[in-house]
Amino acid sequence: IATVQYLADRLIERGIAIVRPPGGHAVYLDAKDFYPHIPPLEYPAQVLVNELYVAGGVRGVEIGSVMFGRCVDGVEQPAQQELVRLALPRRVYTQAHVIYVAQVLEELHDNRGSARGLRIVKQPPFLRHFTAELEPLD
Repeated sequence: IATVQYLADRLIERGIAIVRPPGGHAVYLDAKDFYPHIPPLEYPAQVLVNELYVAGGVRGVEIGSVMFGRCVDGVEQPAQQELVRLALPRRVYTQAHVIYVAQVLEELHDNRGSARGLRIVKQPPFLRHFTAELEPLD
């Protein structure tokens, strides 16, 4: 719990919005705040998940419009929130690992204006967040 609190406090100090209070096992990043220039239907939470992995090999999970967006009468409706879950299982990561995650996020946050949205190019009819294919927008 102390490790999660450390990560949460460090991100808050740097102006990175999270869901408060942090959980006992995870920090949830607010991707709408992180990327205010990326509309919900360009999947800002998925953008952040991708950027984290490309920049630092950090794995998170999108909890936003890819996972919970709905298609009503052929028109996609975004999810209410665009979150990224960073889970920290017990007794797995050292403090150095958590500091590294914070540093990667801080660097991405400093350069967030250059991030672009995504579009879905292929998706199954159900549970698309597992196998959807997306590509960057120009």
